[in-house]
Formats: sequence, structure tokens, C-alpha cells
Amino acid sequence: MAADFKYDIVEEIGVLSENAKGWRKEINLISWNGATPKYDIREWAPNHEKMGKGVTLTKEELETLKKLIY
Repeated sequence: MAADFKYDIVEEIGVLSENAKGWRKEINLISWNGATPKYDIREWAPNHEKMGKGVTLTKEELETLKKLIY
């Protein structure tokens, strides 16, 4: 049974890609269950009515990822 949760997209940062069905891989700043917003990368259906699995990063983790990539 899936747990109920709430999310608030605080800031839509950008779209990384879009597939033929209109689902978009996005990076956003999201508050999950009222917690401090975190950076989130996942696929979203049009109008954000459904979401796929993703990864959530703190600002520090995102900065570390950036250093590792460059």
C-alpha cells in the first residue's frame, strides 16, 4: 500500500528531456510533506498530475554532484 504524501513544487528549474508521450524529465525545487525544499530530478506527466521515480538532493549534494561532473 502506497503511503500518502504531499508535495509542493516551489520552483520549476528546467526540463532535461521530453519523451513521445509528453512525460518530461525535470529538475525542480520541491518541498515534500512540508519539509525544507530539496532539488528533485524525475519524470512528470503533463501538468504534473503523475510522477515517476526520481532522486532528491540537498543543496550540498547538488553542489558536490556538480564538482564531480566538472
